[in-house]
Amino acid sequence: MSHDRSVARIAFDAARRDPLLLVATAWTLAAVGLMFVLSGHANGQVQVFWAAQPLLDAMVAYASWRVVRISSGAQRRFWLAMGGACAAFVVGDCVQATYAFSHDDQWSTAGGTVQGVLFGIGLLAIIVVMLIHPMPGHSRRERVAFWLDATTVLVAGAVVAWCFAVGPEDADNVVTTLISGAVILTSGFAAVKLVLSGNAPMHRTAALPMIVSAAVNSCGFFLEPGADGPMPAYVYAVRLLPSFLILLGPRVQEVVARHAETTSLVPHRRKPYSLLPYGGIAVAFAAVLVVLPEGPNARLWGAMIGLGIIFALVVCRQLAAFRDNTRLIDRLDATLAELREQENRLRRQAQTDGLTGLANRTHFYDEVAAALPGRTAVLVIDLDGFKAVNDSLGHAAGDALLIGVGDKLRASVRPGDLVARLGGDEFAVLLRDCGDASATATADRILEAMTFPIAYEETVVRANASIGVACASAGDDASGLMRRADLSMYAAKHAGKGQWVS
Repeated sequence: MSHDRSVARIAFDAARRDPLLLVATAWTLAAVGLMFVLSGHANGQVQVFWAAQPLLDAMVAYASWRVVRISSGAQRRFWLAMGGACAAFVVGDCVQATYAFSHDDQWSTAGGTVQGVLFGIGLLAIIVVMLIHPMPGHSRRERVAFWLDATTVLVAGAVVAWCFAVGPEDADNVVTTLISGAVILTSGFAAVKLVLSGNAPMHRTAALPMIVSAAVNSCGFFLEPGADGPMPAYVYAVRLLPSFLILLGPRVQEVVARHAETTSLVPHRRKPYSLLPYGGIAVAFAAVLVVLPEGPNARLWGAMIGLGIIFALVVCRQLAAFRDNTRLIDRLDATLAELREQENRLRRQAQTDGLTGLANRTHFYDEVAAALPGRTAVLVIDLDGFKAVNDSLGHAAGDALLIGVGDKLRASVRPGDLVARLGGDEFAVLLRDCGDASATATADRILEAMTFPIAYEETVVRANASIGVACASAGDDASGLMRRADLSMYAAKHAGKGQWVS
């Protein structure tokens, strides 16, 4: 957001000094002023309106061509279409201005055949380039969501147009009705592309005046839509204003592209949601409420049909959203399961010995501390003859011996007991809920298991064990209990090895 504010500030400062915008501002203000001076003289107002249009359209075409020179790809194609459309508008408006000055009975801003055809060509070019403009969402789900939102806005615009600009009083003027509806729907579609797609061919700062232009353009058709005589000066002024606002878009775009630290021609990240469809729905409902007092007529029935279509689109969008939410929840559950598995794996790695898979020294001490106070016994086991195996057969044989000893220890204890490798050839066993007799019986089983050799390649390896046994007494802590078991183990070694001492 801070970057956008900085870009907007740069664009505003540059726009205040831009010669083209200064000329366009003075030209528009002069035309609006003349329209108010000529209040009551509809023919003069219409002549001023059409005289002001060609220069503004020419400025938009020129500004668009300048943006074309610094853009590429789909952005360049959009501004080419914009410049070409405005060039067609210039020709059509010049023809219409000539007609307005040669006739003294003009009061409407509606164009003639030539102006209407050229306006339609330019409008069609803009519609096509917007339709083919690439969307940032590559997945089918994102494209469906976008078009549901876009269609909702377009139908809402059609409802508003039907209720106000395309009412029954215009039924005799089919051309005007079609052009009015096309302008309103195109304006709505432009807003959808700029706001919903997240991939507009311009920076947000440049898009804002063009979106406002579309809104003002629609308002211009809503004001005095069925007038059959001269209109107030403000209506002519409102209908002229969009041409000036559109000019701000390419001029701001060029300023932003040349002065911003990050070029505005790079697509912006799309927001995960948009409020525009909901705004369109609210406007459509408000329009229906306005025409509802008229009672059943073609206007009301058309609006109700439009609302029915909107309701169906909203239901489809919500179903798509529910499906997306379910998919996201499933993906989140899978991610959490994977994270839990990774956490458990890391915990196991932190608590186990990498070679034998037994508990390591830290985990063993923690478990001993957790088992106290209670009927707890600890065996500390040191191998006799391990160094000779390493020196004569190599470290691989020593590793095989350690792994085999670990398996023997597991087989010699109860399921609830814990076997650990403290380091090197030193092992330990935690016997929970165990007294002296059970502890010494376990030591005997371990010594007996050690008498059986362990297969290694084409030979066997073996080692005896010296075991220190310590049973917990009142007041013992983990360090004290382990120290007593360790001293007993050394006593067993000095007593002749291959035995246990308590």
